[in-house]
Amino acid sequence: MDTVEELNGTYFYAGKSNLTAAEMFFMVFCEKTIEQFGLGVADFGAVIGIVSGRNVLTTRTKPGGTILGTSYASKASRAVFKKAKFPFGMKLPTWLGGYTPWTVRKQMVRNIAPFVGRTIPLIGVLILANDVSQIVYRTISEYNAIARGNDKLW
Repeated sequence: MDTVEELNGTYFYAGKSNLTAAEMFFMVFCEKTIEQFGLGVADFGAVIGIVSGRNVLTTRTKPGGTILGTSYASKASRAVFKKAKFPFGMKLPTWLGGYTPWTVRKQMVRNIAPFVGRTIPLIGVLILANDVSQIVYRTISEYNAIARGNDKLW
């Protein structure tokens, strides 16, 4: 960020002049997004987790009502864990069908492989959700520190 000034009712931010409040908010948002994703390693892992969870591989015929295909994460976890089960007959929840509350459903499993294969993409989604929430918080905080009067968000 360069300097921040107010010029004739408009703003000067990051080397750009005559910015309206909305344009300045957008500039702050872009800057905070670059800062957040500039760190890289966790974000790259999140994207890999999400992409590896897409059910793009063909698989055996499944019973009616199931989701077609399987994911790279599921195939890899089944290769590593094979038929291993959790101790003491314990069941843990996995999520099927998507990552939105409207398309997802919970299924309890005893095998380690499907738990790991279905949890990897979910962790990726949670990391990216954390990134988005941090970007929004930092954008609003910086924007409100710069903006004047009625231009502030709240």
